[in-house]
Amino acid sequence: MGVMADENLAGEPTGRVADRLSAAPGSLPPMQPASKLERRVVTAAEQALVRQRYVSPLDVLTGMGWVPPGLVVDWRQGRAPHLEAIAAVSADRLTDALEVFHRWVASRDLRSSEVEYLAATRDRRPLRFTAAGDPVLELTYRTHWMPADLPQRQREQLTARQSKPPDLVVVQPLKAFTCVGCGRTDADMLMMEDAGPACLTCADLDHLVFLPAGDAALTRRARQASRLAAVVVRFSRSRKRHERQGLLVEDAAVEQAEQQCLSDEEARARRRERDRQRREAADERFQQELAEQIGRLFPGCPPQRAAAISRHTGTRSSGRVGRSAAGRALDPDAVTRAVIASVRHEDTAYDDLLMAGVPREQARERIRNDIDRVLDRWRRR
Repeated sequence: MGVMADENLAGEPTGRVADRLSAAPGSLPPMQPASKLERRVVTAAEQALVRQRYVSPLDVLTGMGWVPPGLVVDWRQGRAPHLEAIAAVSADRLTDALEVFHRWVASRDLRSSEVEYLAATRDRRPLRFTAAGDPVLELTYRTHWMPADLPQRQREQLTARQSKPPDLVVVQPLKAFTCVGCGRTDADMLMMEDAGPACLTCADLDHLVFLPAGDAALTRRARQASRLAAVVVRFSRSRKRHERQGLLVEDAAVEQAEQQCLSDEEARARRRERDRQRREAADERFQQELAEQIGRLFPGCPPQRAAAISRHTGTRSSGRVGRSAAGRALDPDAVTRAVIASVRHEDTAYDDLLMAGVPREQARERIRNDIDRVLDRWRRR
């Protein structure tokens, strides 16, 4: 895939994708997705743009589920040679998706900005996206797109934040390891280097102290005050991803942060209460909008039921479809999935079948017609 011609990018686009990118951004009519791939790409791109005011090829691929976010973390931390190595599809399929993405870009009034992707390793080496390392493809992946009406100052701030070097990462291993430097096997933390795992002494991080996660203000201030710091993570077998455990920072930075937190504790408590009230108000507005969208898609659904579905699926931090990016964008497919989930549990014998030991897929197949009947009735006024 090549890069869309733009005043912010040097050189002319070349290669397989570039042949399809002859139009300038915004010169084409709005893209009307026809195939399933086009719909998935456009949906992922639109949701990313709404959520964060910019969109990148990586946002699209992760939004589609083709590049698992957990493996993206491994790649960013230098544990994968390139992005294609962690993708769930072939390099050709990735290229197909990115071709669709650039057709969508060409139909929108967007501006490009090149972003650095650096590994969370001591050498901060550039991350690779492709196995071949083709410079045109690499530049294409590093190109982010923002609305043309976004103020220049905000564009610069977004670009600077996206290009910021990542934090160093230290791992709390689940099992004993052998340090490639000194050969010790009793260290409780390691830093992955090209030669293999290194203990903190060999990684020159043993003078730092561990600050556990839990106090956001203390963590933020200690990080700001420490000249050298590293994020500590541990792999969760149940969630199959590395989760943050805390920071390694200088001892003096922790002491300074503790003093700052003591001095403004009351003010931060008042701010937390105001933030809580704002979140509750925002959640209430979102659930109302979600209930209205359910009513538009299913006009026969009783208003009380639509409100109940929106409250259930739209609960903050629930992990349900209403809190997904698609749900927050009120995507019709996501809203329909939320309604189907409610009907499955409330209007069929699905839960009884599960309690009787019927396998989940078999239970779903048995009650499929029951769900369809309820949805058909709710789609009619």
